[in-house]
Amino acid sequence: MKKEYSGVPARVYPVVEPAVAAAGCVLWDVEFIKQGAGRVLRITIDKEGPEGVGIDDCEAVHRAIDPLLDEADPIDGSYSLEVSSPGIERELSMPWHVEACSGSEAELRLFAPVGGQRVFRGTLAGLADDGSVLVDAPSGRLSFPFDSISKLRLVYDFGDRN
Repeated sequence: MKKEYSGVPARVYPVVEPAVAAAGCVLWDVEFIKQGAGRVLRITIDKEGPEGVGIDDCEAVHRAIDPLLDEADPIDGSYSLEVSSPGIERELSMPWHVEACSGSEAELRLFAPVGGQRVFRGTLAGLADDGSVLVDAPSGRLSFPFDSISKLRLVYDFGDRN
């Protein structure tokens, strides 16, 4: 699951990261995806503090990075630029995401079942010395090698789940 940037995201990351930081935000993720008939460069940003990222932050970052991308020209052909927040139930795809969200409730899905179970839920407890993801579950502390996880995301109790 550990995301290694290659291709377009690897070329875009160093171009946009300084501008994202200058806007007081953190570059959470860079994706280049096919969407319908077009292509989308999705820049996901986050921000410290209780309010997190707002629409004003997304607009400011969009305005800051758009000319940088035009000048660097890291993408052949046309594409749409999107700047967004990772959301409350964000996906965690890098070790630093796990550290940043330690103490939060999360759900992880494994590529292969462990003890007949493929989905686990609990409180993120950070990373072990070997880089494994630590989760405090009702059954105790669990450890999962990062590369055994197919998807890891935060979960939020909206009060409507039974």
